[in-house]
Amino acid sequence: MNIFKSLLGKVWQDPNAAEVVKIEMGQLYLVRPGNIRSSRECIYNEAIATIRRVPALEHNFQLVITRVYEDGDQELLEDEDETDEERVFLISEELEFRSGVTDDEPTFIWRDLDGDVDELYEFVASGTNEPTRVFFETCMYRAMYERKYKASADNTKDSALDQFIWQPVVKARGKGGNRKAPKNQQDSGDLSSGLQDSVDDSTAQPQVMPTKPASPAVRVSFASSSLPTVTSEEGQLFFWNLEAEGFVAEREGVVVAKIVERTPGDFNYWFIVTDKDGDIVSHKISSDMNPRWAPKTSSLTWNYSNHGRYDSWALQLTSPEAYNAFKTAFAQCLWETLHGIAFRKAKPDEQAYVISSTTEDVEMRDVEDEVDDEEEVESELDPDEEASEEEEEDEEDDSPPQLQGERNSQLTIGYKGDRSYVVRGNNIGVFSHSRDDQVKYYATISKISTPKGKEFKPREVMLHDQDTKMVLMNPSDPHSLFSMDIERGKVVEEWKIHEDISVDHMAPDNKFAQTTREQTLVGASHNALFRVDPRISGNKMVESQYKQYVSKNKFSGVATTASGKLAVASEKGDIRLFDTIGKNAKTALPPLGDPILGIDVTASGRWIVATTKTYLLLIDTLIGEGRYAGNLGFDRSFPANAKPMPRRLQLRSEHVAYMNHDISFSVARFNQGEGQEENAIVTATGQYVIAWDFAKVKKGQLDKYEIKKYEDMVVQDNFKFGDDKQIIVALQNNVLAINKKNLKRPTRVSLAAPMSSLRSRSSIVDSPY
Repeated sequence: MNIFKSLLGKVWQDPNAAEVVKIEMGQLYLVRPGNIRSSRECIYNEAIATIRRVPALEHNFQLVITRVYEDGDQELLEDEDETDEERVFLISEELEFRSGVTDDEPTFIWRDLDGDVDELYEFVASGTNEPTRVFFETCMYRAMYERKYKASADNTKDSALDQFIWQPVVKARGKGGNRKAPKNQQDSGDLSSGLQDSVDDSTAQPQVMPTKPASPAVRVSFASSSLPTVTSEEGQLFFWNLEAEGFVAEREGVVVAKIVERTPGDFNYWFIVTDKDGDIVSHKISSDMNPRWAPKTSSLTWNYSNHGRYDSWALQLTSPEAYNAFKTAFAQCLWETLHGIAFRKAKPDEQAYVISSTTEDVEMRDVEDEVDDEEEVESELDPDEEASEEEEEDEEDDSPPQLQGERNSQLTIGYKGDRSYVVRGNNIGVFSHSRDDQVKYYATISKISTPKGKEFKPREVMLHDQDTKMVLMNPSDPHSLFSMDIERGKVVEEWKIHEDISVDHMAPDNKFAQTTREQTLVGASHNALFRVDPRISGNKMVESQYKQYVSKNKFSGVATTASGKLAVASEKGDIRLFDTIGKNAKTALPPLGDPILGIDVTASGRWIVATTKTYLLLIDTLIGEGRYAGNLGFDRSFPANAKPMPRRLQLRSEHVAYMNHDISFSVARFNQGEGQEENAIVTATGQYVIAWDFAKVKKGQLDKYEIKKYEDMVVQDNFKFGDDKQIIVALQNNVLAINKKNLKRPTRVSLAAPMSSLRSRSSIVDSPY
């Protein structure tokens, strides 16, 4: 390496030189060893590899692979919303960088920190001579040295760089045994080097930057030293730097993380991080913190609202034992905060259920390890077809004016007639699904009113009887349902349910009943379930299929399977599974404490997704052991010692920091269609539509989600019936359709950039009613 000393002195010591070294020609590949997909995918057919300094962050460098366009290619991409012009990698020993040879061409290989554990990037440096290859490799090792030691590599001996030369390891037995720990990380004691994997090893990783930025305001609300301490552990504290796009050390050295009870006996717990100078962080424990746990790196990440800014923090505990102890104490204190009672009063199986809900990275039962992702790969390679080259003609002359002061409030998707219906005040907008997979304004059903002529704003609506009717709930008359003839655009019947029983929620008789002539439906009050049959005289509640349960159940949502079994959620956070109306629940899953806003279930009944304000709760209802192993929780009760392990689907804390608003999910839905397997979950928060890849979620990759940002707040979204690609989105003032492939991986650009695809009226219809 000494032969490069003079050359290094010229390019390395010049702080004004943004680029250290460049290889002008090559190809970039993504390599997936042992994957069912193509094991070697070409990302850039022509590319440049550059080692670049990170602006304003001393001793940090990036490996940048830039795509080179052929003549004419650039013009073809000008109209796209996003272009994939370069890939940027923070240079650190976590990349496990190494060189090699492929087809007699020199190559550089490094880990894909955004992918699965065995995925690699490979840059084939076509035509590069040996001295250039060695010089590039030396610069990579010097960059790793400076990042690790936060010092210049100018006077470094060649032997000091040997520690960064990657050495292959023998594959260990067992899951995950083929990952090589970065050299010297295991015995260095440097926690920051491992935080790169702190959120979820299976997803995009935050880049850890060692240089501390301007510190956020210290959150000192009270001195914690005099308060009763529930638990206390040592660790390191990090803060997400929006500009550097990575976690930075908030304090040098070890800090003490503890949970204190501010008001003894009042279940008022606070999460405190302190050092010798006093409290650094003082945050009240609540679900709004968006806490996420990562056992692989013994770390916790969370958000904090700080005067309109949503900060992202990370705490890395010193050992797995400290991590487990702190996580358990945190979960118990959060549960007590939500319930207002001591955790020890919960039953042992309920305690285990609560603690298990904080566990990450656990693969679900009975799920195939290999998933055919060919469509996903194809969609990534296809150009974005969302924007049309030609704008539609202005149709404002044919559209009634918008209602002043009213906004869209609900969305329901048609099952038979290719229609979507959006509630706006006491009007309902009807939208057609066009052949080019867009939505177009079709008609307005104006001034919704009872048969007696009293106008009302529907609180909840549901399509019925092959989309010929719509059942509406009137907030002024909770003891009745109202049937609207869609063709006539008029409420034609009032269905009186019962003088003393209100209808707070409703659901179809079964998952696909709305595609048939089925007349009955399911109703729920705050503490009762019943069947509604509009064909009977008098009150429409079927007396023989009515069951009132313990008072104050506070039912908050009902969903049915294809065979008519029921999942019922409550504001208290519990979930009950019924095989039929009128009986006791076969399974009662204890509440975590957060109110459930809505619930959905797959057609088979195997999976349930329940929506809370800050996370989705995914539950596998398959009984895995005991006498009734293989049955679902709708048919048999889970053994007390083998309740399902609920999984939280959450947004990563650094993504929330870029979004810069609190999380408030709309009711999440599976895609659905007769004979179609569910493969996605869609929800929304603020201006963002969010979709989880259900196949990856079932394999334990809980934050494999994609996002699309809009100019307006999203009210509700759902998949078009029978289609797992098209998502219908109701904004406060617009209605549109989007193909799932046009959702993007969450990045700083996709989360914070303004949406450009609304430039064309071909992809959006103004709500003209």
